[in-house]
Amino acid sequence: MAEGVAAPLLAHIRGAQGVQDVVIAGSFRRRKEVVRDLDVLVTCEDSRSVTQRFLGYEDVAETIASGKTRSTVRLGSGLQVDLRVVPAESYGAALHYFTGSKAHNIAIRTRGVKRGLKINEYGVFRGDERLAGRTEEEVFAVAGLPYIEPELRENRGEIEAALEGRLPKLVTLADIRGDLHVHANDRPLRRLAEAAREHSYEYVAVADRGLGPRRLAARLDEIDRLNEELDGITLLKSAEVEIREDGSLDLSEGLLARLDLVVCALHSGFDLPRNRQTDRVLRAMESPYFGVLAHPAGRIMNEPEPYELDFERIVEAVRDRGCFLELNAQPSRLDLDDVRCKLAKEIGAKVAISTDAHSRAELDYMSLGVGQARRGWLEAGDVLNTRPLPDLLALLRAADG
Repeated sequence: MAEGVAAPLLAHIRGAQGVQDVVIAGSFRRRKEVVRDLDVLVTCEDSRSVTQRFLGYEDVAETIASGKTRSTVRLGSGLQVDLRVVPAESYGAALHYFTGSKAHNIAIRTRGVKRGLKINEYGVFRGDERLAGRTEEEVFAVAGLPYIEPELRENRGEIEAALEGRLPKLVTLADIRGDLHVHANDRPLRRLAEAAREHSYEYVAVADRGLGPRRLAARLDEIDRLNEELDGITLLKSAEVEIREDGSLDLSEGLLARLDLVVCALHSGFDLPRNRQTDRVLRAMESPYFGVLAHPAGRIMNEPEPYELDFERIVEAVRDRGCFLELNAQPSRLDLDDVRCKLAKEIGAKVAISTDAHSRAELDYMSLGVGQARRGWLEAGDVLNTRPLPDLLALLRAADG
């Protein structure tokens, strides 16, 4: 919900006279899965002009508070938005403070105290002397640290990594070269290819589920023909294949062999005990055709996970057998979560960020997946679909044995 609210709100505020900087801080900037409110920071020449424009936004349902430097509203969606007008000399300090997290901020302030500094939303001070505050880079530098990306600011080792020169160079949306789990359903494949090309992709995997042998074979023939005509985009032959309870894949070997990528998933048998569920997936990975384990936890946001797996064993098997984990970017899933992404990176397993899109608009969910990957410390090299097509196909062929 917050993602759709942010862009038009910021565009509206930027229309105020004398606005200089406008940014949303808080959990939104850290790319948290659930955003309960928005913290908007503004620097400007005339705070009254900005405040009036903010309060006059068409989606404001209730004005909770209004003041010279801070105002709060509730939007029609129920989302609360706080506007803070800050002086330019404090912008970086305020951005750092209001981005959070609380645990990260405490750790930074503690470092400051050990250096005889006071770090708050107004700046960095030694006694009455202001040392920094205009930019976030200044704040980190005075604390003896390089810049730490917002998604990492959870006090989960980022400060230690910064001190030791181990901060990751996080993956970006620009690094993504294709989408490896997209459903065409009954849409024309040419339109899907065009939509992917509009995202500047090199490839997109058509991974429908449950077509049946005849329809899937016909689909693969159609993709072969269409690829001969397409320019600048390649359709990859794929399918979302059920992992049966005995660990076999619910598709004939003849059809599996024709696929560029097999996206494997659990859609049934959720009540198996943890060890049996884990063994089920591990047996499936023994297939030479196993490619990507889709939405590995079966996660639906704000609901209990439907089945239990020994995730560490799964990730180790993914690494050892040369297959891949999916980070499913559907906002209802965001599966893998950030903690599991980080674990996958530490163990050495590669991740495919995919949208599981069922419509053209859902291809845009890739940005949500990238945000989740960044929270999980993933770099471009940790992500399968940052590879150019020839390198991707070579990796997939290696995975096939």
